[in-house]
Amino acid sequence: MAKKTQKRLPRRREEFTYHGYRIEELQAMAMNDLLPVMPSRARRKIVRGLSRDEEHLLGKVRAGDAQIRTHLRSMIVLPEMIGKEIEIYSGKEFMKVELQPESVFHYLGEFALTRRRVAHGTAGIGATRSSKFVPLK
Repeated sequence: MAKKTQKRLPRRREEFTYHGYRIEELQAMAMNDLLPVMPSRARRKIVRGLSRDEEHLLGKVRAGDAQIRTHLRSMIVLPEMIGKEIEIYSGKEFMKVELQPESVFHYLGEFALTRRRVAHGTAGIGATRSSKFVPLK
């Protein structure tokens, strides 16, 4: 029996949309037009006003600075930040993050994890009952 081989078409990646808006449309909107599209937590943060530090970070993004480093893990990713490379502090080091369209209206802290996987080593001398009688040579 001969099997029919069907030629597969390359998988086409669909363009990202958020609530029916393309990322270019979101970037062109004014902040007041964005409010109904945002999730409630992000909307509340914007309506209550951004802090001075968050405004400063937004100014750096708008200016197009080459290297942006921040400790502001609670900053909302706005559409104008998409495509930028930001270094976010994880508590120990700055992690470089390229903001993708899928990250819009998430927090910066979601992309720089603060905990790592634990890799336990072997037990040391005196850690168990059997290791008490380890010969010295």
